[in-house]
Amino acid sequence: MCYATPQDAEDAYYDALEAGDASAMIAVWESSDEIVCLLPMTPLALGPAVARLWHSILQPGAGFEIQVRHLRWIECGDLAIHLVEECPVGQPDGQRLPAIHATNIFRRGPDGWRLMLHQNSPTPPPAPGVPSRARSLMA
Repeated sequence: MCYATPQDAEDAYYDALEAGDASAMIAVWESSDEIVCLLPMTPLALGPAVARLWHSILQPGAGFEIQVRHLRWIECGDLAIHLVEECPVGQPDGQRLPAIHATNIFRRGPDGWRLMLHQNSPTPPPAPGVPSRARSLMA
């Protein structure tokens, strides 16, 4: 698979996550010892450990339904940084889980754009004294 734009690669990443498809997930990543994935409550995965991490997380039919909101894109030459908010949806009990902030870094190579770093963490709590309406505008 060749991704013509960083957005194509990012779409494929979230499609694989939603489908619970580890093979499709790994196809999005650059084939390099330089790739990095850091998820909450997991050890830092570098190079080939990234594929092992996703194989351990993703099981057929056990994907994650996530709505993605783009916060900021920085694209320069062969490098693209996407800052996003990942909002889990579709919880069986109807409970809404907190959003997660993520950074996706893509690099263009001979086979198109590929993911080289994904890092996410829970959204920090709102600043004290900031009204809820102002918090939503700051996000």
